[in-house]
Amino acid sequence: MSPRRITVLGECVADAFAEPANASNELALRVLPGGGPANTAVALARLDTPARFLARLSGDVFGRLFRAHLEASGVDLSYAVAAAEPSTLAVAELDATGQAAFSFHAQNTADWQWTSGELARVDLSGTACVHTGSLALVREPGGAVVEEFLDAAAPRATISIDPNVRPLLVHPEIYRARLAHWCGLADILRLSEDDLELLLPGTPPERACDIWHAAGARLVVITLGADGALASLDGERLRVPAVATEVVDTVGAGDSFSAGLLHHLGNRGLLGGRLTDLGVDDVAEACRFGTQVAALTCSVAGPNPPWQSQLEQLTNADGA
Repeated sequence: MSPRRITVLGECVADAFAEPANASNELALRVLPGGGPANTAVALARLDTPARFLARLSGDVFGRLFRAHLEASGVDLSYAVAAAEPSTLAVAELDATGQAAFSFHAQNTADWQWTSGELARVDLSGTACVHTGSLALVREPGGAVVEEFLDAAAPRATISIDPNVRPLLVHPEIYRARLAHWCGLADILRLSEDDLELLLPGTPPERACDIWHAAGARLVVITLGADGALASLDGERLRVPAVATEVVDTVGAGDSFSAGLLHHLGNRGLLGGRLTDLGVDDVAEACRFGTQVAALTCSVAGPNPPWQSQLEQLTNADGA
């Protein structure tokens, strides 16, 4: 049987949410472990997909929180680096719809300091897919090292990339300059409609898919919030509706969708190469599952993806 492990590479971020304080001149913050790649690794593990997370974890108070959270969710941290640098902090402000705007405190933090030696020791022999993205691919000095790692991993594993553009930290032009190269590395490109607008302003989603297919990505999935998702496999399109839910906030929804997509494909033995056996029906099923995982994440506060048992309860309730 083909390997099912998915290896995720990227950052952990302390997501701080404002809460009512005791005095008017105070601000209380509730800190939850987050960061796009970390959220995806947690979601995969909770769905019972063997998930390994390649991270640089600080020994500070946030780093200890990250480690406890990841281990409690069943994430394999055997190749995580014990980093001397501090953790990255993001302060989130939620609007009336639960959408979050972040301000980042990320100068010289642990997540961006990858070295070639740290990644050279990673054994990918049992890995079906390597998933990465977000800031790990663009923040220096580690971004170039991560790209080299993906290039070395590509002959052995399916490559999945989520750009997760963060314009407050990295100008979108830097993402645009690297995106064609990433598509050349990636088999799967998953991004949000907000990412699309930042990367290709004013471009219709279907046209964007064609551009990224031409650059090398076989499967492109654009999540559209309440409108579901658009998927394109070698130019063959399909749309999947969103799952109705009462939204608390949308933090981590895209990361959970990616995990659901990869989990479903991996369970069917479709990861581990260049997606040669993948069909449109497989993509539709995987996207439908991804929307279920994302909906459950939106129904709770912060990046808190569901466990497999919760998905099973949802499926049983729908079938009742």
